[in-house]
Amino acid sequence: MNDSHPAASDLENVQVPGNPSGTTTAATDSTDAVPAAPAAPAAPATPAVLAVPQADRSRPEVTPEDLEVLQEQLGRPARGVVGIAARCVCGRPLVVHTAPRLPDGTPFPTTYYLTSPGAVAGASTLEANSVMKEMSERLTQDEELAAAYARAHEHYLAARESLGHVEEIAGISAGGMPVRVKCLHVLVGHALAAGPGVNPLGDEALVMISGSWRADRCTC
Repeated sequence: MNDSHPAASDLENVQVPGNPSGTTTAATDSTDAVPAAPAAPAAPATPAVLAVPQADRSRPEVTPEDLEVLQEQLGRPARGVVGIAARCVCGRPLVVHTAPRLPDGTPFPTTYYLTSPGAVAGASTLEANSVMKEMSERLTQDEELAAAYARAHEHYLAARESLGHVEEIAGISAGGMPVRVKCLHVLVGHALAAGPGVNPLGDEALVMISGSWRADRCTC
């Protein structure tokens, strides 16, 4: 993410005195040469756009096979599944779209629940390396990042509200949004389900773990 150019000859591309056209030519006599003006400072580099690995979000329908895979991934039956929000390129679920109230009546704020063992392990590694603390600090210093993260919070709330209103968790998203980071699993799940450009810190986390796990390369 993070070239040297050879310096131009002192005798090349210099202004010819008295040339009304303002054109330049190569000097042939050093006594007539006018030193070339210093090169302008290079413009600041444009921030690189994150190349965020994308999941398959085109098949939300839940099949019996999906439920079997989810039980294998979680070690228990999945609860409140209303769709598969993101899939691996092989078709296995990565993120579950979960109802805001579970069948037993429990309010459940985590609309996008990360189930892929590889993604879960990657997020856990980032958490163990204090990435959440660093991200939370940046939110207090970078207004643009904070605003994008706040929009991610609103996106999460709207997605959950579309499944039904649950008063106990109204206005509460997940993962620490909108002002801090307290669960990267939530942010990764949201980024996979929503696609790049929605949750900036979830996107960052996906790029960070892409050396060991990525949604567009099957490691199931």
